[in-house]
Amino acid sequence: MTHPFRVSAAQLCTALLSLTCSASLWAADISPLKFDGQIRNNSLALSPDESTAVVSYSERSELLVYDLKKGELRQTLPGYITPRNIVFAPDGKSFYVSDSSLGEVIKTNTATLQIQSRIAAGPGAFGTAISKDGQNLYLNNQASNTVTRFDTGSGLARSVITGFAQPRQGVKLSPDGSKLYVTNFLGDKVTIVDTKTDKIEGEIKDFSKIRAISISADGKTLFAANSGTHTLAVVDIAKREIQNLVSVGREPYGAALSPDGRFIYAGNLADQTVSVVDVASQQLVATITGFKQPRQAIAFTRDGKLAYVLNEDLSIAKVDRDSQKIVQQITAAPKNKSAPLF
Repeated sequence: MTHPFRVSAAQLCTALLSLTCSASLWAADISPLKFDGQIRNNSLALSPDESTAVVSYSERSELLVYDLKKGELRQTLPGYITPRNIVFAPDGKSFYVSDSSLGEVIKTNTATLQIQSRIAAGPGAFGTAISKDGQNLYLNNQASNTVTRFDTGSGLARSVITGFAQPRQGVKLSPDGSKLYVTNFLGDKVTIVDTKTDKIEGEIKDFSKIRAISISADGKTLFAANSGTHTLAVVDIAKREIQNLVSVGREPYGAALSPDGRFIYAGNLADQTVSVVDVASQQLVATITGFKQPRQAIAFTRDGKLAYVLNEDLSIAKVDRDSQKIVQQITAAPKNKSAPLF
């Protein structure tokens, strides 16, 4: 005969186990679904007054907002699923975040960090670029193979441009705003859009797993990171041809042009370095170490003295450009701790 207490204990254990399993299943059921979670990228945007940095990683469901003057975390902003790209409005009063799973572009007030509006963009919303007057926001959608021009005042789509092939994070306006350059992950090409007509006028081919791009101040040269061949492509835009391939680190994702236009900084994912390429000589002149899987997310101060490079754990490496060394790691951890974010 089984002791009654043992029966009760066994039943209790079974019941608790059942509840635990049910709770786990319930939690799994309510977890937000990622639309394109297999694609990973990060983003860093520096406010025009250089006091604030907003960062994201598509594997994280929140943004981190840093106070760069204090060198510390200001606030964590939850509510995202796969945040893709961040851009500040030219006046710095707000910033826009695309989320490919939410299918939205979320506008947030920089001072209050409160959401101001949500722009419906469709699943797959990815790279963004904003015009100098702040009136037009261009959005890549890698799922629908489109680029949409939104009116930032109304949040309405003014034009939908078709003919792309998985346009992801790489999208840049020319310095004069007359052209939009869009990377296509499928086909490894850059599509050129006339922003007056919102029509495709040409393309540049022969890249290898193209990632970030930059445009020179005179609008004549395009730089692109080729993660497939570990090179930086130098492109003559008028000829629409690659003129040179500069060897950099392994799996370059970044192609950030310094404010004076003299150097390109490439974040190399595989060897966790940043390569510095001299634009005039088209030669690698420095390799900076000490990063954690850097990608596209690189920003400069206007005076060109500092570069900020985003690490995978959403800490920011502050680089002194004279010495080409990391002088500070800005993290979300308390100041008396050196533990990484995760």
